[in-house]
Amino acid sequence: MRSVLGFLAVLLALVSAGQALSCIQCVSPRNPSCDGLSVSCLLDNVCGASYTVTTSDFSVVTGNYMRGCVTKNQCNLQGSISVINNVMNRIGVSCCNTDNCNPSFPTLPAVNTTFNELVCRTCISADSDWCYTKDTVHCTGDENMCLLQTTSITGAVSMNTALRGCATKSLCDLGQQTAENAGQKVDVRFICTSGTAGLYSGLTLSLVAILLTNII
Repeated sequence: MRSVLGFLAVLLALVSAGQALSCIQCVSPRNPSCDGLSVSCLLDNVCGASYTVTTSDFSVVTGNYMRGCVTKNQCNLQGSISVINNVMNRIGVSCCNTDNCNPSFPTLPAVNTTFNELVCRTCISADSDWCYTKDTVHCTGDENMCLLQTTSITGAVSMNTALRGCATKSLCDLGQQTAENAGQKVDVRFICTSGTAGLYSGLTLSLVAILLTNII
């Protein structure tokens, strides 16, 4: 499931050279804090921190904390994705707007186990930007969208991942995100519908962050 939430952490880990703010960039796969080198951000970026927790049957499987440059539309983001076998990824993002500032610790969305009547297709592919099965997942709480997320990494190392499941609208609204550094380019797409069963039979979107961080 480390490949499930690649998007926000990828953007924190991959920083294109630019001007404007300088931010601390670091990754901690175990502890909710980290320290690292200062990097230059793109002109429209701010300093951000993201915290992602993966749970299975309500037990924590992994927790990942990252700092770096983020786009302003990610600030104060809270969202979640649920897929097959009661696996949920919750993510929170916080920001600050001065050189090498320390963002407050991100707030994760609360867990809500109340079914909301939406049913979505669910699948995970670790080697393709496409997956589709008849398996379904019953959505809960604020996860009122059916999501197809594709992640494409190109460069010295290339890979594609895909997943389907339930998601909050806050993640769906992110649309498409791209990051590039050191010859590696990452494209992540969030495609969503509010229709029951999420019938994406003709459409072609998490976290590959830890893996990508190790690659570069």
